[in-house]
Amino acid sequence: MSMATMKDGTKIYYKDWGTGPVVTFSHGWPLSADAWDAQMLFLADHGYRVIAHDRRGHGRSDQTWTGNDMNTYADDLATLLETLDVRGATMVGHSTGGGEVARYIGHHGTHRVTKAVLISAVPPYFAQSASNPEGAPMSVFDGLRASLVADRAQFFKELAMPFFGYNRPGAKVSQGQIESFWRQGMTGSVKGEYDCIKAFSETDFREDLKKMTIPTLLIQGDDDQIVPIDLASRRQVKALPHATLKEYARAPHGLCVTHADQVNTDLLAFLKS
Repeated sequence: MSMATMKDGTKIYYKDWGTGPVVTFSHGWPLSADAWDAQMLFLADHGYRVIAHDRRGHGRSDQTWTGNDMNTYADDLATLLETLDVRGATMVGHSTGGGEVARYIGHHGTHRVTKAVLISAVPPYFAQSASNPEGAPMSVFDGLRASLVADRAQFFKELAMPFFGYNRPGAKVSQGQIESFWRQGMTGSVKGEYDCIKAFSETDFREDLKKMTIPTLLIQGDDDQIVPIDLASRRQVKALPHATLKEYARAPHGLCVTHADQVNTDLLAFLKS
């Protein structure tokens, strides 16, 4: 397996496929780089070099007890790009990974990045607070933590249903995708996944978004049951200097799987624009 060593010695697993202009992928919680298979295969076949990593505490990367926070995630991504000498990249992030992309640019700038794509992403600020009264109540995230601790295996099987919109009337349910979601989640560290809930919900990305002055594509389904679109993309497009929002009618949070062809087409068009 391809592993990169972070500044604190943590080993991060990554995939590096194809040749051409670089596209990086940051995955959502509680998944791994495997969540991007449809996009990576498609873009590598269309002349791009695609790179995706497993966030620390997730997938095949080291299961660290500390450092499971958005600043460290962004620093890990910076170290990976430095290690691979990536330049002129388009950075793509889904859900928590969208926060990782925003924090990377907010802290490390755009000297290695030319474009960004945020898909069903958690910025600008997910959790409700005194300065963010429109956010989701903290009870939502406390519930996630409680379910994770009580029975992580069953919780991930149940979470896959709204994640992919399989709980909607008439939905075509893929048992394989439910099992893939479960496998990716169970491969990670329960400690890393527990800490990551705080990272994706309580990190304030509002200042990071102001620094995302590069062209940015936003993609989200209007039936996202995990990260509601009114808390996410519809606020992002108002905060980002150069953003375009594509809303997918009736699409769920996990639209990189359920609407892979549409996502791939929009990504390719954005890359070529």
